[in-house]
Amino acid sequence: MGSPDYRSLGLKVGLEIHQQLSTGKLFCSCPCDLSEQVVRRFMRLLRPSQSEMGEIDRAALEEAQKNLRFIYESTPFDCLVEADEEPPHPVSGEAVRTTLMISKMLGAHPVDEIQFMRKIVIDGSNTGGFQRTGLIATDGSLAADGKKISISTICLEEDAARRIKEEGREVVFRIDRLGIPLIEIATGPEIETPEEAKRIAERLGSLLRATRRVRRGIGSIREDLNVSISGGARVEIKGVQELYLLPLYIDNEVRRQSALIEVSRELSKRGISELKPKKIDLSKELAKTKSKVLMKSLGDGGRILGIRLPGFAGLLGPDSDGTRRLGPELAAHARVSGVGGIFHSDELPAYGITEVEVDRVRKELGAGKMDCIVLVAGSNENTEAAIERVIARARQAIKGVPEETRDPMPDGITTYSRPLPGRERMYPETDIPPFTVTQDLMEEIGNQLPEYPEETARRFIEERGLSGEQADALVKSGFDRDFDELVEAEIPPKTAARTLINTIAELEKDGLDTSRLNSEMIKAVLRRQTSGDFAMEAVPMLLGRMIEQGETLEQALNSLDISSVSDSEIERVVESIVREKRDLILERRERSIAPLMGLIMSELRGKADGKKINSILTAKIKSVFE
Repeated sequence: MGSPDYRSLGLKVGLEIHQQLSTGKLFCSCPCDLSEQVVRRFMRLLRPSQSEMGEIDRAALEEAQKNLRFIYESTPFDCLVEADEEPPHPVSGEAVRTTLMISKMLGAHPVDEIQFMRKIVIDGSNTGGFQRTGLIATDGSLAADGKKISISTICLEEDAARRIKEEGREVVFRIDRLGIPLIEIATGPEIETPEEAKRIAERLGSLLRATRRVRRGIGSIREDLNVSISGGARVEIKGVQELYLLPLYIDNEVRRQSALIEVSRELSKRGISELKPKKIDLSKELAKTKSKVLMKSLGDGGRILGIRLPGFAGLLGPDSDGTRRLGPELAAHARVSGVGGIFHSDELPAYGITEVEVDRVRKELGAGKMDCIVLVAGSNENTEAAIERVIARARQAIKGVPEETRDPMPDGITTYSRPLPGRERMYPETDIPPFTVTQDLMEEIGNQLPEYPEETARRFIEERGLSGEQADALVKSGFDRDFDELVEAEIPPKTAARTLINTIAELEKDGLDTSRLNSEMIKAVLRRQTSGDFAMEAVPMLLGRMIEQGETLEQALNSLDISSVSDSEIERVVESIVREKRDLILERRERSIAPLMGLIMSELRGKADGKKINSILTAKIKSVFE
């Protein structure tokens, strides 16, 4: 399956970059730290409120229909402001200054006075049912790959609470993250390919990190993607955290919209212009089914509802390229009402539903060869709401691609979340005084602008002796500040670069949370390594142990039994391996070095330098043939 021709499809992508700041909470004096220590819990029920115009936002209305109950966990890093039990304090001046700094770096025009607004959000991520956000600057631009990308708005808002778990209709959030300042940078829809979107996101991330006032680690920066193609619609993919997956999400959205456009065209060819399906209770017809899902629903006192979708046959299953079409769309909408999903005739017989049962249901629903049948099972209340949502989404399929917000999944696909919110969700925040942006303040910020990423990379090459590839990798990964700190602590530049670029990537590949590392921990390990206490090969093991077990360096050294060994001890180990593997050496000669190095390194476990071992081993192998 080749890549689509994105430009001929009219692909347009706009990015919204959300970056946490490390300046302290936005509307109180709590730190921007997270904690696993829960000190109290409280419960809230949230409902939508009307905007200034007396309207209710459609996204908020759909959230309200889920009838969820929210449990909030408080930690030492939040207060009554986050619990919405105390009015917000005046906005953090440091957070505003940082946002104005990045605005100036992007050539954006700041507003004269910052007014905060309330954005209705009742998915539980905010205790008060709204998020506070303020417009800081507009009309900036970013130069990348010889192209100018517009920056439409730069906002400052409060981050949401952390979602911990969900059980039935109860969702648990932790409010330590709530209120952390979040810069939102929105580009214009001028990005034309998935890879270009990734490069723009990387560039914006580098500029944000250049301020040295942003948080690092998992979840500290997130991207929202606004994607559309010709004949499709704007769809927002919300909360992408893995930058390398960004092109895949865009590519899959292009394929999804293309498939839905084809579905709409095919329905038009089949003469389907409206849909008025009749809901029929099929509980009696399927009372003796062996399908576990259907049996459970009936056993719990629920029921099975079915509808006929005339002319929809073959359009719910995947297309010839394997792109998922209407089936997952209808199922996602049904799940909003609390059922597990749907069954449809493009995938039946399956899931314990027999061909005889399918024929019986088709007959009961009056379905012809070109019709599709859909079944929903669950409680009486849930099935009624779910089947109505399925019908509504099927009607949208006749028109084409609906505007909506979608959630990113770990495998690069997305799933329906809610309708796109509208202007109805905004209303003024009356508890926070405006912040005046003076000319003197902007001049002061202009005199404090940080080193730009390309300047940092050039300095690393010219002053630290790094290669261009190493310098770029440090800047793009956001380790430039850590690198400077390590070199200032007299760690050799290339050792520092290798650790930050390669070792940390290896630890992440092993599934370790490297956000738990800080420059002081790395500095302590590398100081001991450069002093000769252990080999460079021990560094990943020690850092990994410190992350995984929460040990100090000394504890990790003792746990792993790591210390330097003498040259004579290295020679003894090498000679032992050479004697043991003499036949392999005679057979493979110099090609035996790699497998033997693995055996020796495993035995010495970071106690000796790899280059020294290689030199001794090479000499010993040569002596075998003398």
